[in-house]
Amino acid sequence: MQQVRYFLALSSTLNFTRAAEECNVTQPALTRAIKNLEDELGGELIRRERQHSHLTELGRRMLPFLQQCYDAASSAKSLAKAVKSSDVAPLNVTISNSINIALMISPFSELFRAYPGVHLKISRGAPTIVVEALKNGDAELAIAGPLGQAWDRIDTWPLFDEEIELVVNSEHPLGRRNEADVALSQLVGEPILSRVDWETSEDLSRSLKANGFAHEAAHEVETDHDLLALLEANAGVGFVSMTAPRSPNVRRLKLRDIHISRTVAAYSVVGRQRAPVATTLLNLLRATDWSTFGVREPAR
Repeated sequence: MQQVRYFLALSSTLNFTRAAEECNVTQPALTRAIKNLEDELGGELIRRERQHSHLTELGRRMLPFLQQCYDAASSAKSLAKAVKSSDVAPLNVTISNSINIALMISPFSELFRAYPGVHLKISRGAPTIVVEALKNGDAELAIAGPLGQAWDRIDTWPLFDEEIELVVNSEHPLGRRNEADVALSQLVGEPILSRVDWETSEDLSRSLKANGFAHEAAHEVETDHDLLALLEANAGVGFVSMTAPRSPNVRRLKLRDIHISRTVAAYSVVGRQRAPVATTLLNLLRATDWSTFGVREPAR
């Protein structure tokens, strides 16, 4: 796996000297390892030039696979070490209100098997709360939608991309139609249920306005569960992410005129040392196959 680790460092820095320093090896040793990896894969991965180096087409195609391979190996190594230890391992994780925690069942299950003594503390909050928890050291890891440029010391690991969908009561006129999508013009005059402190609010409003749809919130809520409750009361229409909780009395529809999506990511603090249990959870999150929830791999 050392060859893969060297390649990942080189793909990030695009500089043999800096990659060697990052991996704590000599530059000739790193160069030989990259050459051996290229021989195994049957082609050149990186093209070295005087001023700049760049990934070849093969290198770009192999990067996500090698990254996943390395993450899985690192996770397996951490798991093996954890099995030998029965120490209590505290882990504080802050999860945004907009994240359906049911998505985390698989990585959490693996974490509990690896660390029987883990003491997991999960806190919830708006994006500002997520950032403050990381800043103050109240959370080693966070899971949320886009946090923007809230703090320049945030490290980000995109997990998946998901669509934003329109939601209406099944008995609403829009919900009784046979069509699976609606035009923005059909929302004119509809009471809009707005999410307070939702990571996607600004992008959604900007996209709607850019397509000529101006709206004012009729009601405001903080969580998806509250939004679903108002939808079941037929209080208006709203927007949710694809992985948000579902209700048999609420129908989801696609927007015909525009495409809105968001990236869900894991976050930590740059330069801050993580406990082994936190590193294990991060690797499990990154190695999870999120496609089972109908979402896409994040754009690279």
